[in-house]
Amino acid sequence: MAGSQCCENPPALSSSSGDGNVLESFGGLKTYIAGSSDSKAAVLLISDVFGYEAPNLRKLADKTAAAGFFVVVPDFFYGDPYVPDKLPITTWIGSHGTDKGFEDAKPVIAALKSKGFSAVGAAGFCWGAKVVAELAKADEIKAAVMLHPSLVTVDDTKAIKVPLAVLGAELDKISPPVLLRQFEGVLSSNSAVDSYVKIFPGVVHGWTVRYDVNDEAAVQNAEEAHKDMIDWFTKHLK
Repeated sequence: MAGSQCCENPPALSSSSGDGNVLESFGGLKTYIAGSSDSKAAVLLISDVFGYEAPNLRKLADKTAAAGFFVVVPDFFYGDPYVPDKLPITTWIGSHGTDKGFEDAKPVIAALKSKGFSAVGAAGFCWGAKVVAELAKADEIKAAVMLHPSLVTVDDTKAIKVPLAVLGAELDKISPPVLLRQFEGVLSSNSAVDSYVKIFPGVVHGWTVRYDVNDEAAVQNAEEAHKDMIDWFTKHLK
């Protein structure tokens, strides 16, 4: 489901944020790029409903690039991210479906592979986690991370084909701990696929990218999740 927590703490979007560059087209989408093209491993970051211009998301892309990955953050919303108070979130999602996101992600991954990146992973935040689920079910990527997922179901986890880390929030009303534990039960029963589920205490949905940079505790919680994500990709892509 997608609910009110999807819309809380909206970022102040900035087209110039980040240390990387924006390409007008990468796999057909306008895309923020960070990292060296000499890397053999690439990471696709799929945003929450607020899109690819969120400064904290781009900061995470830069951090991931500094760990040795080529990172792409496409604009899956074609310049039309969710704007609070403009439309109900359910209405917006009706015209920005994760099924379309999944189809749009395929050419991006193909473009990465065509440029010599032999190992491609994907991480999704909120809305983006459902797209990552579809990519992991279709064996389009080598490793996956879901951070405070929305729309992901137990049936999705039953069909995962690649190593998956799920980073969830104790106070998440969209994917609450009871659901995350169901994910964990399914994933742990599949010995063929490496996986783990981690529930962060005292945090809410969106904590990894929609945190207050002036809140030391919030930054620390976000950075712990960022490290977990990067470590997962280091383990499975390098």
